Amino acid sequence: RGCRLAISYPEICEMQARAIIEAAVNVQRKIEDELKVEIMIPLASTSAEIDFCKDIINSVAASIIKKSKINLNYLVGTMIELPRAALCAEEMASSADFFSFGTNDLTQTTLGISRDDIGSFLNRYMDAGIFSHDPFVSIDKEGVGSLVKLGATKGRHKNKNLKLGICGEHGGDPDSIDFFEEVGLDYVSASPFRIPIARLAAAHSKIRRN
Repeated sequence: RGCRLAISYPEICEMQARAIIEAAVNVQRKIEDELKVEIMIPLASTSAEIDFCKDIINSVAASIIKKSKINLNYLVGTMIELPRAALCAEEMASSADFFSFGTNDLTQTTLGISRDDIGSFLNRYMDAGIFSHDPFVSIDKEGVGSLVKLGATKGRHKNKNLKLGICGEHGGDPDSIDFFEEVGLDYVSASPFRIPIARLAAAHSKIRRN
């Protein structure tokens, strides 16, 4: 998965980078405004993994930009989906231009629970008071949330301009959104049908803190 697949088969990383950059160049030709391109490396646990993929991306981009004679600005960031990535966020921020906390996978890797099988025992866990809610719907603030907060703090300590956000179903949960606002994230991403809820929850959270 993710960068591990790209490192094992770098041609996959090159192919994906080429598709993204060529598409971006084609769009940039047709518009006057500067296109904002963000390429995200998933499932990285070390800065070396990011650097490996980033070198490939930069090489592909340089070649396409030179050939097309189209100036293109892009950022290369990473998904924070593993506990180590959050704990070592300063290291990760030395290589990444932005973080997107992948809270679905971060919940899985932190709690050791798969989204695919939690339904078989969630009700028993909630009846027994082990879980107060489904951690894949509303974020586990004490565990997963602490990693997000730590990762955000450490990442911004290394790079004050680091853009921070989350990508996952938690991005459509009002209680989780309020927590992300408290942490100071820049954006949340959610599935299309949850976007209206996310926008309203984000506005309410912002108002409460102003």
